[in-house]
Amino acid sequence: MIFLTTAIDYPNGSPHIGHAYEKVLTDVLARYHRLCGEEVYFLTGVDQHGQKMVQTAEKEGVNVATLAKKNTKKFLKLLDALDISNDGWAETTDDRHKACVSQILTALHEKGQLYKKSYSGYYSIRQEQFLTDQERDENGNFGPEWGEVEAREEENWYFKLSEHTTWLREAVNSDALGIVPAFRKSEVLNAIGKAESTDLCISRPKERLSWGIPSPSTLTS
Repeated sequence: MIFLTTAIDYPNGSPHIGHAYEKVLTDVLARYHRLCGEEVYFLTGVDQHGQKMVQTAEKEGVNVATLAKKNTKKFLKLLDALDISNDGWAETTDDRHKACVSQILTALHEKGQLYKKSYSGYYSIRQEQFLTDQERDENGNFGPEWGEVEAREEENWYFKLSEHTTWLREAVNSDALGIVPAFRKSEVLNAIGKAESTDLCISRPKERLSWGIPSPSTLTS
């Protein structure tokens, strides 16, 4: 089975040439492998949650759910216009996705892989993530790729990614994951290196971001 997926796009605006380019390239790969007689599953979709969606909805004076539904239709029309041969379509507001997220978080919590803590640092609104000193340039500044950066302190849930860096690095270096081209392999190793000292933040406070998938009731402490 050949599994192909694109990025899941933010429908906080209309699709553009970059979205079309990615879909066409993935479609070419899917059609090629099918012609070779291989079984293919080609997935694409949209990430309808997040702060960017809320900010855009506020600017347009509409409900964020309405914005997500309206712009998602535009991305579906793009697939039709380009005759993209995707097998699957994913939306983060889909009940199946919500149920899957809840099940995964519950399982991780039961295995002691999640913990809650307060964190103070610099937050990139564009990338929706906390930044570390590794993201600073030689002058100690955060580059323009991070957009607006603000100091923030909040309590969130974290996944113990730092506990898994050893086997992840071994899997990449041994080529067990088959990452190509080579420079992508280096990027993955660099990301693993960052994870050695920083666990993965997986939640956002409801008072700051209400448009998302609620944490399961099992995550109480």
